[in-house]
Parts: sequence; C-alpha cells; structure tokens
Amino acid sequence: MSRPVTEIPGVGPNVAARLKALGIVREIDLLFHLPLRYEDRTRITPLGRIRPEQSHQVEGTVADQQIRPGRRRSMLVLLEEPRGQLTLRFFRFYPNQKRMLAPGRRVRCYGEVRHGPEGLEMVHPQVTPLEGNRPPPLPENLTAIYPCTTGLAQANLARLIDQALDRLARKPELLADPLGPDETGMGLAQAILTAHRPPPDADLDALADGRHPAIRRLAFEELLGHNLAMVRLTRERARHQARDLKDPEGLAARLLANLPFTPTGAQKRVIGELQAELSGTRPMRRLLQGDVGSGKTVVAAWALALAAGSGRQAAIVAPTEILAEQHHKTLAEWLEPLGIEIVWLAGKVKGRARKHALEALKGQAGVAIGTHALFQAGVEFRDLALVVVDEQHRFGVHQRLELARKGTKDFHIPHQLIMTATPIPRTLAMTAYAGLDVSVLDELPPGRKPVTTVAINAERREEIIARIRSALEAGRQAYWVCTLIEETEEMEAEAAEATVETLRAALPAARVGLIHGRMKAGEKESVMAGFAASEVDLLVATTVIEVGVDVPNASLMIIENAERLGLSQLHQLRGRVGRGSRQSACVLIYRPPLSATARARLEVMRETGDGFVIAERDLELRGPGEVLGTRQTGMMRFRIADLARDHALLESASAAGSGILDQTPETAELLIRRWIGQGRDYGEV
Repeated sequence: MSRPVTEIPGVGPNVAARLKALGIVREIDLLFHLPLRYEDRTRITPLGRIRPEQSHQVEGTVADQQIRPGRRRSMLVLLEEPRGQLTLRFFRFYPNQKRMLAPGRRVRCYGEVRHGPEGLEMVHPQVTPLEGNRPPPLPENLTAIYPCTTGLAQANLARLIDQALDRLARKPELLADPLGPDETGMGLAQAILTAHRPPPDADLDALADGRHPAIRRLAFEELLGHNLAMVRLTRERARHQARDLKDPEGLAARLLANLPFTPTGAQKRVIGELQAELSGTRPMRRLLQGDVGSGKTVVAAWALALAAGSGRQAAIVAPTEILAEQHHKTLAEWLEPLGIEIVWLAGKVKGRARKHALEALKGQAGVAIGTHALFQAGVEFRDLALVVVDEQHRFGVHQRLELARKGTKDFHIPHQLIMTATPIPRTLAMTAYAGLDVSVLDELPPGRKPVTTVAINAERREEIIARIRSALEAGRQAYWVCTLIEETEEMEAEAAEATVETLRAALPAARVGLIHGRMKAGEKESVMAGFAASEVDLLVATTVIEVGVDVPNASLMIIENAERLGLSQLHQLRGRVGRGSRQSACVLIYRPPLSATARARLEVMRETGDGFVIAERDLELRGPGEVLGTRQTGMMRFRIADLARDHALLESASAAGSGILDQTPETAELLIRRWIGQGRDYGEV
C-alpha cells in the first residue's frame, strides 16, 4: 500500500496534483483520508413517507417535465408512485438530463427534501436511471462523502478510495498490523473499513466526533507514529555537536548591566537555562514561550551578545519587515555600544547595500537581523553558531531548515532558540515540539496593568469614536484595526481605506495614519516611524501590526469585525497596547448575529488576559492546525487525530513510544513510514 498514487490506474499528472493538495501521495494515504459525513443509501423511502429537512433516497416514475422561464430558468420534474409524489427542481440542466427525466422514465434519486412552491421538492438531487426489470442493488453500507478539492470530483475520489479499500479487504496482509487489536478490540484493517464503510446502524455521531472505536484506533496509531518519529529524531540529534559559546569578553553580562531597566525574575531564570546549554557542545533546541510584552527580546539579545562575544555569529529572523525593523532598531541600541557589528538583511536591501551586507556576514559581523532574505541562496556566514527564530510558526519548514543548515559545517550544527508570543497549549507542545526544551516567561515587567477589554455592537460606533476622541485629547494614541484593505461586495468588514476617511471626518483635529500589507516597505516604515514618534495620533491598520509594534504611548486598541478573527490573533492585537504604565483598553467591535464560536471567542477575551488560558481555548475552538499555523507551514499534519479531543490517547501513545523504539525498532520504522512517509524534515528544525 506504499506505492505512489501515480502507479494507480486512472491517476495521471493532473489527478495526482489534485490528490497531493489533499495530502494524498501514496495509496495508503487514500485509506487515511476519512469521510466528512455519510449518506444512507441502503434503503428506499416511499414517497408518501418522506419528511422535509431530511435526506432520503426515493424511486418513482416521471409523470411530468416542465421548463419554467423567469429570472432563474428552471426545469421541474414531477416524480410519482402510487402513494405519493415529489418535485425535482433543476436550475442547471442539460439535454441528456432532459432525456433521462422524460415522462415515463423510472429513476432513483437522493437528496434533501424541503418545502417549495410546488410542495415537497428536492433541488439538484443525484439521479440514477432505472433500466429494465433489475434495478441496481442497494449498497450494504453507508455512503461516504469525502473532503475534496477543486478539479477533483467527489465520484472520482470515492472510486480511488474504493479501489484501495477493495485491495485491503481482499489482502489484509498488505497493511501489516504490528500492534494487533488495541483497547477497542479492533485491528487496523477493520478500523479503516469501518470508518469508510460503516453499517447502516452505525453511531454516526460517534464517528463524527471521534468517540467511535474505529476512529480512536486510527488516532492512537497516528499519534504513536508521530511520537516515534520525534523520539527517534531527538536521539539522532544527541549525536550532533554545536560550538560552545564562552564569551570571554563578558558582552552578554555588560548588555544586562547597560539596560535602562532591571530584567524580571522570569527573564533571569530563562537566561540561566540558556547559559547552561550554550556553554556546552550539545546543540540547544529551546522553545521560548512568552506572552505579549513579557520581554522575549531581552532574552534573545542576551543570547546574541553571548554568541558574538564568543567570536562566532548569531542570526535572528522575523516573519515580517515591520517586526524585523523593530528588532533592528532595538537590538542596535543595545548591541552596537558593545562593539558588536550588526548586519541588516531584508528583501528591500538591494544593490550595493546588499553586497556590503553579504560581505560583512562572511567577515567580522557578529549578528545578522532580517527576514526570510537570510534563508536565500548566496547568503553565507563566517561561523553561524546560534539561530533565533521569532514567531516561528509563520515560517515554512524548509525556510527554517535552510537557515539552520547555513551554520552546519565540520559536523557541527548551530544552537537554536525558537520564540513565540503565541503560548502553545501543553497538548500541542508534547507533539509539535517534542524534542525541544521549553522555557516560559510567565512574568510581566513591573508596572504593567491588565488591558480592559469590552465587546461592543457595531451600531454603537459613535460611542467608540467619542472614546477615541477622549484618549487623544489626553495625549494618548490609538489603533483602529480593520480586516480588509478595500471594500468588497461579499463581506461586510469595514475596509481600512474607507475607515480612514470616516475617522478623519469624525475627528478633524486628529492626525490619522494608514498602514496595510500592500504598501511598499518604505511607506510602511515611514508611517510606523511617525506613529512611534507621536506624529500620528490614530493608526488605522490591517492585521499587519499584529506582532512587533511597540509604542508605549498607545493605550487604546479598536478591533473592527472582531468576530472574524481567531483568539490568538485577537490576543496578539490586544498586546499592542498596555505596554506602558497607564491603564489601556481594547474594544472588540462585532456585527450580530454571532455564531456560537464567535460569541465564545469574545467572552474569552473579556474574561482573561492570560495567553496560556487563551491558547487552550483557541485549541478547543479552532483545532491544532490553525493554532500553530501548520496548515501553511506543513510542520504537523494530523489526518485523523485531534489533539484537543485525543489528549488522553496522546499521553498513552507517548508512553508506548520509547518502549517500541527500544524493543522492536522494525515496528517503529513501519509505523513512522506508514503515517509520515519520508517527510522527516519537519522534525529537523
């Protein structure tokens, strides 16, 4: 079952590309692509017993066919049997459909029944013509409906999955089951067949929410496969070496002594944890979690100074130019007085400036600061011994790997410090960051006050503008965050450009600025510099200012259409205020009606400012892929397991992993290849 899908009959390059978009590259991946839902086509419901708001499979004879003109031209087909009738409505129809549904023809239809102008009707049902006296047999199992993608029809995907299931049913040894039946009493092949072809009396709710033994069996093995891969990679890394960073000139200590403030106890504790590792030759791989405003930059600056003081080099990379610029400004103030040469490299650094930067990296520069430009070919370091990645989940796996490889030589690899202002729930950290040591900054600098958060209906905009006016008159600054740049007909969100004009009219005395992702780098830099220098009172922005912007005088954050954003993003945006000693506030503007999820998000934001509590709730509401950003980065792609739902299985899988790796390494290899294939790079960075 490990053969590529390209070897399956009927799968050409185009279909293979569509399958790859769904994460299906091997035949076995078809088996792990579970249904979204199921349809019951195992029975025929008499037309006299159909009910609205339910899906049914029916049979009948076409009694009439009409083409109705009008704004939406439609074809109406009257289906009858002795004890009932049903109207079939088609807004799109073709000559072959008209022939298939001609009066007198007998057909089988499946679809949702609803009330319509002609009585009970089905809109665009699936139709099967019944020829002769022997209608096609009814399926014995429920019919699976799968997640699909553009250009790949549901029927084609289902046909490929059916082929893989038929092979599995005929020759179950194709999928060796080293674990045997687990606590559910179900083997792997049985679990797969049950998930794809459940019997008519199956508990569909249990299948949908992961309580069914078949889903639990598959989820456990998937978690086990990932755990084994991470444990094995951790053991392999233990054989690597890194440069020891001694800092004989004491630059790191001088940095702390020169700061205009005293580091918090949490910062001192984390620095001690880093020092213990960086002074040795075992490569440090540490995740630094710290809520917004907790002072991760101080810890990073200390590590950068230590590397430079040891005579080697360090690099810090940020996902956006705004955040990288912020780091450059802050770190230059702290590190250059120590005699450390800093190189700035971003996409906008061109020509002679880029040439000088590249020469400095191969020369005596101690610290590189930049964006993804640091990953690019042609960027070479003299002796890169430490890599710091800020807001790591915003980078692609291969980007992070390329930067780490730039410091790999003479059998040595660089130390790595991975920072995030998005606290990672313990359940995710156990899997996504297995093999990383975790440090937590759980203390805010003295004088910081919690940000007061309120949710307000968009109809009360005048009250919100009055609140901004009061804040500006008191000499404070404010943000107004929009979710769009330009107006669109499809969405109700207020666009940033339109909002600027509205606010300038309502607040004629205010200096209103605008920043969004489509602006040129120089324009964004100019606007942010003006805001930081208090030359802009009110900054209208898209979520481009989510991370990295530090303006202590800004004490009011307005977030438009807050119901559209996830919890972690709302928390990051709120973190742009409350960075000074004065009381700050965040106003979440929403448009009713609210979905249950949106209402839950707003309630969490009002109730707590604790990033770790918010992260746990975000995991429950959105799932691990969104929380970590892994749908974009490719770091961790669970197909069946749900870390929020299966945390108990995760702990038992972790407990089983080490024993399997030690006692039956061939079983471990089989499970890793089954669930991860050759995609091992995600654990290398």
